Amino acid sequence: MSASLTSIEPATGALLWQGAASDVEAEVAHVRAGWPRWAAQPVAYRIETLRRFVNVVRANEDALADLIARETGKPLWDARTEVAAVMNKVDISVAAYSERTGQRRLEAAMGARQSVRHKPHGVMAVLGPYNFPAHLPNGHIVPALLAGNGVVFKPSEQTPAVGEMLVRLFHEAGVPQDSLRLVLGGPGEGKALTAHPDVNGILFTGSAQTGIAINRQFAANPGKILALEMGGNNPIIVWDTPDIASAAVLVVQSAFLSSGQRCTAASRLIVKQELADMLIAEVKKIADRLIVDHPHADPAPFMGPVIDNRAADQLTESFLYLMSHGGRPIKHMVRPVQDRPFLSPAIIDVTAMEERPDIELFGPLLQVIRVPDFAAAIAEANNSRYGLSASLVGGSPEQYNQFWANVRAGIVNWNRPTNGASSSAPFGGLGISGNHRPSAYYAADYCAYPVASAEIEQPRASIGVGLKEIDTSAMGD
Repeated sequence: MSASLTSIEPATGALLWQGAASDVEAEVAHVRAGWPRWAAQPVAYRIETLRRFVNVVRANEDALADLIARETGKPLWDARTEVAAVMNKVDISVAAYSERTGQRRLEAAMGARQSVRHKPHGVMAVLGPYNFPAHLPNGHIVPALLAGNGVVFKPSEQTPAVGEMLVRLFHEAGVPQDSLRLVLGGPGEGKALTAHPDVNGILFTGSAQTGIAINRQFAANPGKILALEMGGNNPIIVWDTPDIASAAVLVVQSAFLSSGQRCTAASRLIVKQELADMLIAEVKKIADRLIVDHPHADPAPFMGPVIDNRAADQLTESFLYLMSHGGRPIKHMVRPVQDRPFLSPAIIDVTAMEERPDIELFGPLLQVIRVPDFAAAIAEANNSRYGLSASLVGGSPEQYNQFWANVRAGIVNWNRPTNGASSSAPFGGLGISGNHRPSAYYAADYCAYPVASAEIEQPRASIGVGLKEIDTSAMGD
């Protein structure tokens, strides 16, 4: 068993939670033994249980939001929107399950019928990230349970307290203890869970490096369902628009909301050369006004810290790397509180860099790239192995159609931020952003598999060709 685990509040450095790592073998065995009973319940029973979960979350709304804010460092208002998304997920998932996995029956010859119904996979492993420690794993857990699967949930080792509370709320609502289990631990427990032979599917949200390793692990095992959501290096293009102020707000929201720790955050601002100076000045003016403070501060902050000092150090090093390789700083990245992972929003013009690193900068760091024409803007947007989210601000309807048709991304927006995707739509990307298993509304697709059946109440069969004639001469009178 791994050493004891701790969770530290990013904003204060205070110890928030302490516990022991889980026994992966035991937790998977619980769900392996118990999930068939959950699957055997009518879907109406599972729906009612999950709707009770919404009521339980609502009764604990303040406590859950406070815990999310403390454990992630995100502002309390941001944590409250996450809790609201947790509650809204149930009705959305019920609608999606009905639409995406609805039963179909067609009449066939001789009184037979063709049926299409869906079965759960079995035991699903859910691996959650730290940036939305309740909402994102909940987006896998709810549709998986609704379809009749059992779930073993491993939260990020940086947010175990939220993961523990989320599972407790499911159990309080009546989800059986042996249908949903919690695995606490670090990378070792995560690897043991994904490699377990009794796990039928892995639903993962996290870094591309880890997701690719999981995908490689199961390259020779097509029997396991894999749904991988692995972040992005997302572009926001600003083109001809008379409203520079609104364009700048959309850029700031895209780049710096949740301290840039959203997989849909804009990492790259691609702007028409003639607009660049005016737009950048406006973006910097807004960024200079953003309040960076602890989650419960008054006035409320726009941003909190990033998740820990290691992440803050890596982002600072990334900014210095860009600056030393041809980037021109527009707004420097600053650490305002010693020994805590607060970062000011940073902006750097990387147009002159010969080679720009294609990595996910998971924090408040925006790179600016100036381009001469719209074709160059789209080419620059596609200059990445990632393909999660892309947004066009300004431009004509014809240019948006060109952008939509040619940009490689699973989420394509016009005059909206790159982030803030709706749970009522599919959520997923191309390239190393995902493996064509979009989540959110389309999670129903990977939580159950379709079964086609030809059915008739009584056997009726005959062979009309290819049989020898019956020899009637050997038959008696």
